[in-house]
Amino acid sequence: MLRIFRHYYSAPAVFLCACETLAVALALYVAATILIPGDQHARYLAAALVPALVNAVLMYSMGLYDPAYVANFRRALPRLFACLCIGAPLLGRSLSIAGPDEDRIVFYGIWTAMVIACIVVARMIATPLARRGIASHKVLVIGAGRLAAEIEALMANAVHSKTQVMGYLPLANEATEIPEWRMKPATQSPLEIARETGAREIVVAADDRRGMELQPLLEARMEGVAITSYLSFWERETRRVHLAALDPSWLIYADGFHISTATNIVLKRALDVVASVVLLILTLPTLVLAALAIKLDSDGPVFYRQERVGRGGQLFRICKFRTMRTDAEAECGPQWASLADPRVTWVGGFLRRMRIDELPQILNVLKGEMSFVGPRPERPEFVRSLAAEIPFYAERHRARPGITGWAQINYPYGASIEDAREKLAYDLYYIKNFSFLFDLLIILSTARAVLLNRGGR
Repeated sequence: MLRIFRHYYSAPAVFLCACETLAVALALYVAATILIPGDQHARYLAAALVPALVNAVLMYSMGLYDPAYVANFRRALPRLFACLCIGAPLLGRSLSIAGPDEDRIVFYGIWTAMVIACIVVARMIATPLARRGIASHKVLVIGAGRLAAEIEALMANAVHSKTQVMGYLPLANEATEIPEWRMKPATQSPLEIARETGAREIVVAADDRRGMELQPLLEARMEGVAITSYLSFWERETRRVHLAALDPSWLIYADGFHISTATNIVLKRALDVVASVVLLILTLPTLVLAALAIKLDSDGPVFYRQERVGRGGQLFRICKFRTMRTDAEAECGPQWASLADPRVTWVGGFLRRMRIDELPQILNVLKGEMSFVGPRPERPEFVRSLAAEIPFYAERHRARPGITGWAQINYPYGASIEDAREKLAYDLYYIKNFSFLFDLLIILSTARAVLLNRGGR
């Protein structure tokens, strides 16, 4: 994993993205230099940057840098084809450097062929490298108890992870839950085992660190071996916080939690306003049609306002398209939505599946009550019960609630306390590792989720 602006990315995916972006830019530059007369190479290079960046954004939005698609070229082919079909009209403006129409056709044909060839070659090279675990990261785990067993189970199910656990070093004061063949002899020091196995990192996963000797870890650290806590390792590998093992000291001393700094507040607010205005303009016809459909489908108001908990526990009224009957909670009171919820109208079901019912929240974002990206706002009735059941639940209110978020694109619609617990793990990761780039990537991933109709209810 590579950490860029506090968020973790797959190393093969980052390398492939860089190669493909460079390939698109160089293909345009080379085609323009060869086919177009004149000496304006600097202009061609500047023009090449736009299609290169647009291509990178499109491919990320289509999920082509997810580990599953990096490691499987055949699986990625349909999305690659769709990406090229979508990108062609968007990149048409770059052809203005090619002169007359007849020259543009030749230029575009050669450039497209070069781009396709470069991307295919890059993917064909990256696929076997990703499958064989090239650039794998070897770690040694201190401990062989419950936490170590969780790491063993995690890595056994992590199909696309490049992390390899080279063994477990048991401690004298804990019951072992790791198979004996996976354990290293306690007579050896962590540094000796790391040198023998090629491990570049030691993960401390002791169930009880009282009495654990620190001198061997200090020796390893002084020799350049990274020392990582269990919680930080889990966060890196899963890109969420491990709530069951979380303690306040890790939250206090861990790096991150910069979402409330002055610079980030300004950048986040600027992104909120720009993204909301652009989305409002693009979806205005959809908003009008949705309002008409709701009015024709059932009696009652078009919009539905409901009290939610915002930043710092402040209450606000969220604005959504009405998707349920007007008497939906007359008898049962507040409750989570469920699959095939009988309270949902026919039009409401369609709006929910397509996420159209969420669009009026743009008004909440423009008013400053919500952000475009952030934890989903919950009702006060649910917040009180969830805060009593789930430790650290109130910490999600350190950020403004969002229309979309890290939890929304990684976990299906929540309809229980256990779902809320799982989503909190992603929300705390987002708040801890917030960056402007992270928000942009979440917005692009949300576009993919909407197009593929994932997670709606």
